[in-house]
Parts: sequence; structure tokens; C-alpha cells
Amino acid sequence: MEMSAETNTAPEAALEPAPEPDRARAGAPLPSVPAPRLPWPSLVVLAFATLVMVTGEMLPTAVLPQMGASLGVGEDRIGLLVALWAGTVVVASPLLVGLVRGRDRRAVIVVALVVFAASGVIVAAADTYAVAVAGRLLGAAACGLLWSTVNVHTADVVPERELGRAISVVIGGATLGIVVGVPLTSAVARAWDWRAAFGGLAVLALVAAVLVRVVVVRAPDAPAVAGAAGEAVPEGDPSGVGQRRGALRALVTVTVLVAVVLVGHFATYTFVTRLLAEPAGAVPGGISGLLLVFGVASAAGVVVAGRAGDRWPAAALPVASAMAGLALLALLGAGHSAAAALLVVIAWGMATGALPPLAQTTILRLAGSGLRGIAGMLIPVVFNLGIAVGAAAGSAVVDRSGPWAVPLPSALLVAVAAVALSVLMRRLGAPRHGLARR
Repeated sequence: MEMSAETNTAPEAALEPAPEPDRARAGAPLPSVPAPRLPWPSLVVLAFATLVMVTGEMLPTAVLPQMGASLGVGEDRIGLLVALWAGTVVVASPLLVGLVRGRDRRAVIVVALVVFAASGVIVAAADTYAVAVAGRLLGAAACGLLWSTVNVHTADVVPERELGRAISVVIGGATLGIVVGVPLTSAVARAWDWRAAFGGLAVLALVAAVLVRVVVVRAPDAPAVAGAAGEAVPEGDPSGVGQRRGALRALVTVTVLVAVVLVGHFATYTFVTRLLAEPAGAVPGGISGLLLVFGVASAAGVVVAGRAGDRWPAAALPVASAMAGLALLALLGAGHSAAAALLVVIAWGMATGALPPLAQTTILRLAGSGLRGIAGMLIPVVFNLGIAVGAAAGSAVVDRSGPWAVPLPSALLVAVAAVALSVLMRRLGAPRHGLARR
């Protein structure tokens, strides 16, 4: 069905950059208009919120012995608290997003942080394992709500062309939570008690809630809707249903491919300490030193992703995925060489550090404003599924064949997803403005 040039919203056209104004038509240059600036205070506060949330998510792994001894359970039961967290995020996120639809997203983020603080207090005061589980489940629900909201709000308050950089700032907080937050809370637990670590994190969550309420800017009012999503409607599709279906298909396809990449990554990363145990012996700090290098490389990947996602929106995500696949393959040759292990860890860390901001930027751009709420809900679900399924699949392979049987199938899985992403992104074009337009 033909569409007029003004209303063509087929995937190939909808994702191309908007044309430059015809300056020659007026016979003189247009006056210079200052470009909208990023709301840096808001982005920094949201990054702080994600830092607190991710630190809380991973904290049990840093206090396994102390927490297990205090609650009278084995370390495996404490480790299960992290798995329960991921499962709760997957289940709770869609339900909670439906409950808060139409609310001011700043208020939703504040509520999520306050609930997270309450969960930290419950865990800190727990005298039994069951109470600790209840507190963690509450915190996981808050985590799902925050991640379903924070990136969507970021997309609402920044210029479209700067979305990649803005998302990388917010995701950078999560990366710092792993690289800095978890070691710091672990140090607090060693110096005082594991309960002090959870209690201190609860206080930081309340501080973040206050800052979000005071500092973070409100999203502009949604434009008057045209059809169901507020987007321009193509001729022959006055309801916009066909356009939304096409946008949703593209959105779900990219999200599934990102999930496949994450499954491949986490299947191997779950056993990285066993895979690199030998070369780590020749590295200062041993395996902890290698993991620190991985974390720093991941942080660098987030920084690179911010620029790359805006400059090469169609290529950045497939390239990062391919780089992750190559790193997984190279891991097979790094089991006996410290130098090779360092190079692989740096490349792997940079690639997988870049993946979350690039994936989330791409998903939000494909969604546009019309499907942004759905995109926000999909993001925490797909990332936590990737962690859970990848770890489970890797465990199954390791139980049968040992840890060195994991990297090759992981690399092949990631490579297939990277190729599929490349083909899809070429077909869609550069995702600057989304299929579901404003």
C-alpha cells in the first residue's frame, strides 16, 4: 500500500535521521538556535539511584560467609537470594508497570527507592532466613519497578540525538555499583557487620529518593495522540494499528536477540573464576585482580557506548555483540597465559560493558514515545532472563563436560545473534527516531 512522502512510516524510512531544513529556500542562513542541553543534574541523580540499586542486588554475594553464619544457613542458600531477586524482577516488572501506568515517573522512581530502602531494613533486622528472603523479594520488586521506569524517564527528558550518551550516564551508575559499590559494602561488612552494610545501603536509597524528588526534571507532557500511540499515522492506516504492530515486531525481535547475546555471555561469565584460575596466578591480585580489570574495562565500555550509540546507532550494538563473541572464542586460548588472559578480559569487559547502554538505547529509540512504556518493561525482564538462563545453561554444560566446554557454544550463540542484529539494523536503518513516532 502506497504512502505519501510525508507520512511514510515503514521501518526502513522511519528509522532514518530527520532531514536537514532547506536553508536555501529562504535565500539566507537560518538563525542559529542553541541545541538543547542534557539535564546533567538529573542524569547524575538517576545514575546514583541505579548505583544503589545494583549494589543492593549483588550485596549478598559479597557477604556470603557472614550472612550465612548469622542466619544459620549455608552459603548456597545466601547465593540463592540473588537468583530469587532475578526471578522476582522478571515476574513483577510487567505487573507493576501496569499498576503505575500514567503516573509521574519521578514519583514511581521515588516509591521504588523507598520500598528498596524498606527491604534493606528488613534484611538488616532479619533473625531468620525466611525474613531475609521476604525482604529480598520486596527489594527485587522495587528493582524491577525502577528499571522499568528510569530509562524511559531519561528518554523522555533528553534530546533524541543525545539519548545514547544520556543512557550511558544512567547505566554508568549500575556499572559503578558492581565495580565500586559492592567492594565498599563488603568492606563495611568486614569492618562492622553485614547488617550494617544493608542498613547503610537503605539510608543511601532514601537519600537517592529525596534527590530524585528534588533534582530530577519532570518529563514534558505527552503530545496529543494521533491514533493509539501519539505518532503520525500513515495513509490507509488511520488507526495506526499497522504501524504499532510493525514497531512492536521490530522492538521484540531486537530484544530477543539481545537476550540471546546475554545468555551466551552469562553462560561463560558465571564460571570465569574457574576458567581463568591458572593465568590469574601470574597476575597481581590473582583472580580478584582480573575481575577488577574486567570491571574497569566494563566502565570504559559504558563511556564508549555513549558516544558510539549516538554516532553509529545502527552499527554500534551489532559490533559490540560481535566483539563479545570474539572475546568468548579467544578465551579458549587464554587458559595458560596471563598476557592473553588480560587482553581477553579487557576486550570482553569493554564489549559487555557497552552492551547494556547500547541495547537499551536501541530498544528505546525503536519504541519511540508510543511504545516506550512497553520497552521500559522489557528491559529489566530481558536482562534478568539473560542472567538466569545463561547461568543455568552454563551450569548444565559444566556439570556434564566441565567449564572449558562452555566458551565455544557461548561464542557461537553470540555470533549468530550479532549477525542477526546486523542484518536487522541494516534493514531498519539508523534508529534515531523510532518506529512508533512521537
